[in-house]
Amino acid sequence: MGENDDLVRIDPGGRIEALGPAAALRLQAREGLFHVLPAPQQLLLMREAPDPDVPSDGRTCRLSGEVTSPGGLCDVYGFVAHAGWRGELLIFDDEGTRSVYLERGDVVGATSTVPSERLGQILYRYGVLTEDQVSACLAAAAANMRFGEAAVKLGYVDRERLFALMGRQTEEIFYGSLLLGRGVFYFLETFDEAELASRHVLPLSTLIPEGVRRMHESRYFQPRIPSLEHVPTRLPIAGPPPRDGLGVYAAIDGFRSVGDLCRIVGEGEFLVCRTLFQLVHQGYVAMRPPRLEPTQAVTVFNEAIALILRELDAMDQGDAVRAQLAEFAQRGVFPQLLAGIKPADDGTLEPALLSKNLATFPGHTGADQLPQWLCEYAAYALFLARPHLSRARQERADSTRNPRLSQRVGALLSSLSALDPKAHGGE
Repeated sequence: MGENDDLVRIDPGGRIEALGPAAALRLQAREGLFHVLPAPQQLLLMREAPDPDVPSDGRTCRLSGEVTSPGGLCDVYGFVAHAGWRGELLIFDDEGTRSVYLERGDVVGATSTVPSERLGQILYRYGVLTEDQVSACLAAAAANMRFGEAAVKLGYVDRERLFALMGRQTEEIFYGSLLLGRGVFYFLETFDEAELASRHVLPLSTLIPEGVRRMHESRYFQPRIPSLEHVPTRLPIAGPPPRDGLGVYAAIDGFRSVGDLCRIVGEGEFLVCRTLFQLVHQGYVAMRPPRLEPTQAVTVFNEAIALILRELDAMDQGDAVRAQLAEFAQRGVFPQLLAGIKPADDGTLEPALLSKNLATFPGHTGADQLPQWLCEYAAYALFLARPHLSRARQERADSTRNPRLSQRVGALLSSLSALDPKAHGGE
């Protein structure tokens, strides 16, 4: 949402005009009569006027405010728990809307429109459903049925397991609300029991400290585990770690991402990332950049090889390196990988033809290994270019005109393999 999408103008006569699309949508959804309640000059608070012919939510708003930093809701939850209130805490931000149902110091349920916190995504992230099964449940649920009911009816999960996972969903929604950096909240007194898809009893006295601990620990995870798409790999040291309670180390194969591991061991991202962080810190595991799809890998390779040959052509050395690359392509996996493919003049490869050749490799071997193969090919091209580039740099009066080619190419190739860019060779 843009900075001014929610702006309205109130003219001297008291008429309200929506200036932004978000403001227009919010006002359209509230057509009718409203009371303008007393409020500080910088705030405007209105409440719907009761209409005997139209059902409305007449609950009292006992608490409201703005969230300006992660963890800002901790005090709100603590206050509600201490007061022993029963009601619904509504939390709004740009991602969606969360509702956390509270009763005498316990969280008894939660719902969310945030995509990652929807039940289907929770079941997928915990490895209970596949993507196709999530789609099937969504299609079945469209016919006036809850998502969980559809999953049970289709035989993907039993009711006992579903109930436990809905408790996990409630926890995820709660922890997500604590991470909120900017938004608004309203605590409405009481709630309709029918709004709870399942009732759980999760004490705030346990959830709040755990949420705070997760916020602090996540700061340490982020530099080592930047995303769920990064790929852990085992390091060649003596034996596995002494303890692997979640089975995370056993599930690491060098190709599965962090998100894949979560689905395999059936645990949430926080616990898996914490385990991986410990394994990285202890020297058992290293993190590789996200695994690229074949088309993405070819795109990165094409940019790197074209950059190398363009520099060489400027020195009339491109053809010599092309001939050496042609010889290199006759060894190892490259005859099979490049069968029927002639590189373009700039060295680039046709992604469609390369994808066709990948199908000749067993299983997913070709697609999994393609980034590393292309990295090896481009790194060899850079190796061949080094003598020519060094001589050209010595002949130039201004040797600092541009960043070295190896640095520019290395930055591209670092997304194809786990190697440090410096390891791809210097000029």
